[in-house]
Amino acid sequence: QVQLVESGGGSVQPGGSLRLSCASSGSIVSKSNMGWYRQAPGRERELVGTISSEGQTNYTDSVKGRFIISRDWPKNTWYLQMNSLRPEDTATYYCKTRWRGYDFWGRGTQVTVSS
Repeated sequence: QVQLVESGGGSVQPGGSLRLSCASSGSIVSKSNMGWYRQAPGRERELVGTISSEGQTNYTDSVKGRFIISRDWPKNTWYLQMNSLRPEDTATYYCKTRWRGYDFWGRGTQVTVSS
């Protein structure tokens, strides 16, 4: 069983930055792939980006050049650094990992970008 807890969300003006964290209950950060997702009101959940167990990252086109996924093994935590935020980035952000054949999701953290 793996528990994921997101944190770091909040309200920010357009052009601002936030760093989200996804803390894992187990020492799996270096051993599993992980994805950041987001869901805006009235819209389907979408993939923001992923990081593999080898550290390779991929991003959806709308966040390329603005968002960066990283990880800290000793802290069992993944991160999503979000820069140059736009109103359309407003959503609840979730992290997900797959471990031993099962998907585990966090409960999400709200990000609001508004002037």
